[in-house]
Amino acid sequence: QVQLVESGGGLVQAGGSLRLSCAASGRSLSTYTMAWFRQGAGKHRAFVASIGINGEPTYYADSVKGRFTISRDAAANTMYLEMNNLKPEDTALYRCAADFLSVRRNGRYYNAGEYDDWGRGTQVTVSS
Repeated sequence: QVQLVESGGGLVQAGGSLRLSCAASGRSLSTYTMAWFRQGAGKHRAFVASIGINGEPTYYADSVKGRFTISRDAAANTMYLEMNNLKPEDTALYRCAADFLSVRRNGRYYNAGEYDDWGRGTQVTVSS
């Protein structure tokens, strides 16, 4: 099991940027598929982005494509989400997730149920 802790959230105006981090401990992330999910108030949890082992492949939800960039740093055992041109609809609790094998086997990177380990989340609030 890997422990995940998110940071970097906050309050930002529309059009602004934030960089989220997901730091891992307990195990190396080098063999884990990683992802970001988000859940707004009164909404279902939604896939944001995922990144495979060694940084590929990457996938994005249509709503964030071109604005968000997911990356990982093996040496730091950390994953990142660079968020630009933020919109009020991006307001949500952002959680990182890790999966050791399931996503690699079935390719369902967008399915929260495939991920075994989760952080508690970091709140992102975008004002209009």
